[in-house]
Amino acid sequence: MLHVHLYGKLRRFAADADPRSESIVDVPYCPADTVGSVVARLGVPVEELGSNLFVDGRYADLSSPVEDEARLGLFPDDMQLLYKWYFRPKAADQ
Repeated sequence: MLHVHLYGKLRRFAADADPRSESIVDVPYCPADTVGSVVARLGVPVEELGSNLFVDGRYADLSSPVEDEARLGLFPDDMQLLYKWYFRPKAADQ
């Protein structure tokens, strides 16, 4: 199972979109999952995603792999991290 934490306007894809609570969606894990494949299964439009995507607290991109029980953090395009250049995306070989 993957645990996807949604922020900002992406909260609408969770059952609980209340900004006072956490908007978490549990998604079944599939072998060879990437951040992009999980986003597609959730039905989140890629154009609404910002560049701030995280897997287990590490900066990621849509091609980053995810393992079973991973925690994903997805931020929308209107919530950008000011210092994103300090974080390197998680590579496929890490």
